[in-house]
Amino acid sequence: MAPDSVPVLALALVLARSRPLARSRFHASPVPPGCRGQPAHRRGAAFPGQEESGLPADHGAGGGTGGVDRRGREADEKRARRTREPSMSHSTTVTVLGAGALGAAMAARLGETGHEVRLWNRTSDKARAAARHAAGVTAVEALDDAVSGASVVITVLRDGDAVAAVMSDAAGRLGDDAVWVQASTVGPRSAGSLAGLARDHGVAYLDAPVSGSTDPARQGTLVWIVAGPEGALARARPVLDDLGSSVQHVGTGAEGSAVKLAVNAWMTAATVAASDVLALCDALGVDHATLGRVLEAGPLAMPYESRKVGAMEDRSYAPGFAVRLALKDMDLAAEAAAPSPLLQAVRDRLDATVAAGHGEDDLAAVDALRKPRPAS
Repeated sequence: MAPDSVPVLALALVLARSRPLARSRFHASPVPPGCRGQPAHRRGAAFPGQEESGLPADHGAGGGTGGVDRRGREADEKRARRTREPSMSHSTTVTVLGAGALGAAMAARLGETGHEVRLWNRTSDKARAAARHAAGVTAVEALDDAVSGASVVITVLRDGDAVAAVMSDAAGRLGDDAVWVQASTVGPRSAGSLAGLARDHGVAYLDAPVSGSTDPARQGTLVWIVAGPEGALARARPVLDDLGSSVQHVGTGAEGSAVKLAVNAWMTAATVAASDVLALCDALGVDHATLGRVLEAGPLAMPYESRKVGAMEDRSYAPGFAVRLALKDMDLAAEAAAPSPLLQAVRDRLDATVAAGHGEDDLAAVDALRKPRPAS
């Protein structure tokens, strides 16, 4: 192993101890009937709030952990939300600006849940392709037509400059009661500038990135990390609830974007650490499945990383969260604080992964550098 993997290896234990246990790809046997009803840590099931994103359920505005009863109620609500059929009891006109993987998934989910959805993209062919098989979703070519009369406008674009360019043209077309939900990962500096743009046009604005990727968006299990006024949040809440299992209101300014960068740094560092631990297992002669069983037997397993390890083992890198986006977010975080030696090592690994041709692949592709693909 390379010397710079040592700090990343050290992160594995720290991160693993931060969350309870979950089922993993290592050992996917069903819960035995005799174990049902036991505490989750005794039977290897995820604790409440451990989503695809890795954001803890108790990660709220106050930062407290809450009580067991509250977490239990939240878990019950999440299970009910995940298993319910899409509701057709309400309809809001929602515009999604950005037809990339996440924007298209959001639009499809909102169409299924009864909203009238307009999907716009700077390249109109991309919006038309995404809307073609999505019930309730209409691709709109003109930006003015896309946003005029919409109750909620969600921006899901590449970066802060892209959002600013689009909304500088569109903000003046939003109605008095419309809410702009800014869901792109842009960092707190750009989020603050975009909030200023919204104020200049008299538009209600929420700094609201999400934790989770395309599959949670399609399933309605994203975690919203929202900063902004209570009134704007209340008006947008029916739309956010149809896309997410949790809405975390973390502040009134650009705190949502700040928390999002911390979440993504946690997720990215943990994924690189998981790959390095697999390399350590190979050096020690430890079977990966054995490691998985041992982790599942105690409080050290991590549900998100278990899924990423499964993708690494299968060399399945279909993008949920692309490596180039993880690299962009690490660079956004570096604008606020110089990276620690560990986070710099993580960034270097992302950079090498992109250089190896995996920039558009899922974050699990950081493991592609661990050993070459077997000859076919």
